[in-house]
Amino acid sequence: MFVLVIGDMHIPHRVSSIPEKFKALLKPEKIESVICTGNLCSKEQFDYLKSLSSEVHIVKGDFDDGNYPDTKVARIHDWKFGICHGHQIVPWGDKEAMAMMQRQLDVDVLITGHTHKFAVDVHEGSLFVNPGSATGAYSGMQSEVVPSFVLLDVQESKLTIYVYELVPSEADPDQMELKVKELKHSK
Repeated sequence: MFVLVIGDMHIPHRVSSIPEKFKALLKPEKIESVICTGNLCSKEQFDYLKSLSSEVHIVKGDFDDGNYPDTKVARIHDWKFGICHGHQIVPWGDKEAMAMMQRQLDVDVLITGHTHKFAVDVHEGSLFVNPGSATGAYSGMQSEVVPSFVLLDVQESKLTIYVYELVPSEADPDQMELKVKELKHSK
């Protein structure tokens, strides 16, 4: 079973929906829990995430109206995941600032969003994951955003991280193709 890490959807304000190629991959029988970095922007997106798993962990993004916490700690198997949208981390995406948040939350892995750009970083032994924007919604920092999300295979002492991105096809730049990367991390 997998943990879906997703965020920065901005539906319906910036885009109309999650790409169909992503929806085809996201099946309830394969997803154990969902971690969302915020900016769902609608109850329909919350309902969609709940349709994938009954265990949904969401934090409030800077465009959310929902009653979500600013930060959250989720224990999944033997791992503690800290979740924060990321607009609270200044400068945005800064490793030292993220390390401070990771220490404050006392977690193994810090998951943030806000930059709309997929990233996995190891800093001083701490793992930081940003799933990017599931819809490819533009951000204040960039207008060209690659749609992405992450699936985590959570085991006792190791994580396997699968990132899914939609990128222009080399054969036909007007078509988007799915690109998958696999990364591993151990405690």
